[in-house]
Amino acid sequence: MFLLFCLQCSFVSLNVFEITAPCHSKILVSSVIVCICSNPLCCRRGHFLHGPYPATHFGPKACVLPNPTSVMHIQDPASQRLTWSKPPLNVLVIRKIRDETLLEPFKELCRFLVEEKHLMVYVEKKVVDDGSLMTDDSFSAIRNQLCTFREGYDDISDRIDLIICLGGDGTLLYASSLFQGSVPPVMAFHLGSLGFLTPFKFESFKTEVDKVFEGNAAIILRSRLKVKVVKGMFQRNEQLFSPQENGIAPHNHINNEAGKITLQLQVLNEVVVDRGPSSYLSNVDLYLDGRLITSVLGDGVIVSTPTGSTAYAAAAGASMIHPNVPAIMVTPICPHSLSFRPIVVPAGVELMITLSPDARNTAWVSFDGRKREEIQHGDSIKITTSCFPVPSICCHDLVYDWFDSLAQCLHWNIRKKSYDVFVSFVISQKKFLSWMLSFVFVI
Repeated sequence: MFLLFCLQCSFVSLNVFEITAPCHSKILVSSVIVCICSNPLCCRRGHFLHGPYPATHFGPKACVLPNPTSVMHIQDPASQRLTWSKPPLNVLVIRKIRDETLLEPFKELCRFLVEEKHLMVYVEKKVVDDGSLMTDDSFSAIRNQLCTFREGYDDISDRIDLIICLGGDGTLLYASSLFQGSVPPVMAFHLGSLGFLTPFKFESFKTEVDKVFEGNAAIILRSRLKVKVVKGMFQRNEQLFSPQENGIAPHNHINNEAGKITLQLQVLNEVVVDRGPSSYLSNVDLYLDGRLITSVLGDGVIVSTPTGSTAYAAAAGASMIHPNVPAIMVTPICPHSLSFRPIVVPAGVELMITLSPDARNTAWVSFDGRKREEIQHGDSIKITTSCFPVPSICCHDLVYDWFDSLAQCLHWNIRKKSYDVFVSFVISQKKFLSWMLSFVFVI
């Protein structure tokens, strides 16, 4: 018996002869026949509830270490390890700008990578043009060896082997935005204000970097959202089926869809649709796999990844989801209905957000807090799970790092014990009484 598994459309079958389309080619791997489809239109995911098969190659030289004990080639996330097909040579350093406290760590890291590791270091041009770096003569020799690039002008996605972030969570989000396809492994050092996604301490950066270069480091694949903004004439048919047809109740479906894709992005945290500067409530329709699920009346709606569940969604009342859970979270922002609670849907579905026909104003959409634009009537936003995750290198392991971040950064379930509160109260009362006695004595 052989198992058929299509990497493109996630088709699974025990019968090899069910494949009749000429665009499918079959490869025998152990007892698994891997089917690769060359026609993406043929292999639309449909209503399959599993997330897309994630890419396991990150940049030119990094990939997930194969696990021979995995079943159906779906690895246990706890066993995911990083390995290098060739020694990494090109490193991208992302530094939080407008922060003078990061100048010395940035210079130390660049010296180590250039002089000791003999690597090619890429940095943004605006980072090198910083006035403090330009006037530092001791750093001039290193600065002249750095390769610079400009966001939006230079494509470095096929050159970088490893990304090192210095700063807070924003540096990791920015690094993700630079790579709209395969993302190299990301090593994030906590030098910012929050640091939920940055597990490494900079004090031991040389030892930590050496461990990563040796391979076998634990990684967590942070899923991203594939988002498309379609401008054009969107229509819906309120009753696609009549109430009498086979006893099926009427439900809202997409009837006609046409338009032009104006924006396509990979988003790590969340997609936010809100009312923008308008004083009216936003009114948008939410579709799931082409079917109208509900209308969102309120300040807006957040569609987030498990990684983004600890960001804006958590502030809006959503649950926090471990990044390895294949899911998409939908969270309303101050909904008009008190029964509208956050929901979690399978990673394989396609969500679509449009303005409701009776909406009194337009809406605004942002992607990880960037590229904000207005949504008019007839426009639509399509959201699904991307097959290009962000491979984030763990300091310890993917479970410990996450719970440690919950405790250290968000102070999750941390409270003062009753005894400590009582002792603090008694001490404060004693101090107050002693102050009163001294005051009376002076009088």
